[in-house]
Amino acid sequence: MKPFQPLRRHALHSLVAALALACAPGAFAQDKVTRIVVAFPPGGPVDFVARTLGEQLGKELGQQVIIENKAGANGAIAAEYVSRSAPDAHTLWLTSVGAVAINPSLYEKLSYDPVRDLTPVTLVVRNVEVLVVNASAPYNTGAEFVAAAGKSQQPLTLASSGTGSVPHLAMEQLADASKTKLLHVPYKGAAPAINDVLAGHVNGFFGDIPGLIGFIKAGKLKPIGIAAAKRHPLLPEVKTFAEMGVPGVDSDNWYAMYAAKGTPAAEVDRMNQALRRTLETESVKSRLMASGAEPAPSTPAELAALQKTDAAKWSAIVVGKKIKPD
Repeated sequence: MKPFQPLRRHALHSLVAALALACAPGAFAQDKVTRIVVAFPPGGPVDFVARTLGEQLGKELGQQVIIENKAGANGAIAAEYVSRSAPDAHTLWLTSVGAVAINPSLYEKLSYDPVRDLTPVTLVVRNVEVLVVNASAPYNTGAEFVAAAGKSQQPLTLASSGTGSVPHLAMEQLADASKTKLLHVPYKGAAPAINDVLAGHVNGFFGDIPGLIGFIKAGKLKPIGIAAAKRHPLLPEVKTFAEMGVPGVDSDNWYAMYAAKGTPAAEVDRMNQALRRTLETESVKSRLMASGAEPAPSTPAELAALQKTDAAKWSAIVVGKKIKPD
């Protein structure tokens, strides 16, 4: 049996080496895939943010990151998919504020519970709303718009991307804060709403800066008021409504990352740190900032607190004004 001993010894050494490699940190990483689920079709602003993060996040995790678009039912399809996935932070949901902080008060029945079924990972970006009007409109500031609304015999019209959307609720905030009557004109999405502002069919539109910055830079739309606590770096000359004497107009359509409920704290922290490093990478940060989205990583606890605060804020408007989905 002695002639076989070198072969056995070689096989044993190979086995030990293989086990050592398997136990090394990150050894299984390449076999894992992280999915970022987006509740909107490809090409939209949430999808843009997901794809901007994807490559760098893959480098930070040492594994492949793929983007999956599961549009429909105002985020419910994506929310259900993630909530039913394995609680290991390998399936993430990148969502805008509506699906987690507005839908619970807007819909009588939801197929998911944002608090019960999902685990906060991190805030990703902030997308403050800006009020835009046609480039030839007679008002140049939000204060002038409010003054015109107060004097007009017919209510000024504001388009939105749909009943219960952030643009709609921002309009309701402005109406309440300025004590003026404004007429809500809902559309099926931001694109047709913007088109009718460009055509002069409606007086204005509250929208995310990333979706409007191209029209603003081209001189096709005029920004007249920021619905946030501070001015936006891409539009430093545009005052906030609070600066113009109309406090209480604060609409942030933030995007955040969630995992399935029950995901271990260590896995949530691992993903939080990887996303934080991704958002701090200059190439990612500069691309997001150029679009108008402001990178804003947070702790899971900070995201949970923001979600709770905004759910209460939007619920007060939705319930108080008896807003129902179309």
